[in-house]
Amino acid sequence: MVKAVIFDIGNVLIEWQPERHYDRIMPRETREQMFAEVDLHGMNDEIDRGAPFRETIYAWAEKYPSWRDAIRRWHDDWIEMAAPEIPHSLRLMKSLQAKGMPVFSLTNFGIQSYDFAATHYPFLRNFDRDFISGHMGVTKPDPKIYQMVEDASGLSGSDLIFTDDRADNIATAHTFGWKTHLFDGPEGWARRLVEEGLLEEAEAA
Repeated sequence: MVKAVIFDIGNVLIEWQPERHYDRIMPRETREQMFAEVDLHGMNDEIDRGAPFRETIYAWAEKYPSWRDAIRRWHDDWIEMAAPEIPHSLRLMKSLQAKGMPVFSLTNFGIQSYDFAATHYPFLRNFDRDFISGHMGVTKPDPKIYQMVEDASGLSGSDLIFTDDRADNIATAHTFGWKTHLFDGPEGWARRLVEEGLLEEAEAA
């Protein structure tokens, strides 16, 4: 029997498409060139492992003077980039909690960037347990972070059901025996929660 439901955040509860944001503020060909020359997702991985938010981005910007202003916007435009929320997913979270089912987060997210995001998305403070990579010093899909969830929660294996939009993150969870769902939209996740007996169809709408 499932004893807790675990949500990823990026592309599950909040859309996370940095390339889309940059395509709004520069020609697509220019954006593609910048992403080819600068490992911006690698930079963000450092933040997700606990590196300081603004300082890390601004330091990277100084390493690439021709892209300095655009790189800084990874910090300065953060809320515009981590947007919008996915309303149906948020309703599912609230419906589960209304029935007394604990809902945890398990997210690759920086310390300061998460705190900033929570000022815009108050529901980020409403999880029953938070597992935020920046505080944990390790990111998905490293098995260590999944073990840390089990150790902290006292739950393991099929006690847990986890949804994430990345197949590699799901694959590691599967090796721990967790029930898993590869998120490709809230409708499919809603159906899975109904199939698991965690929500009624009306509650999952």
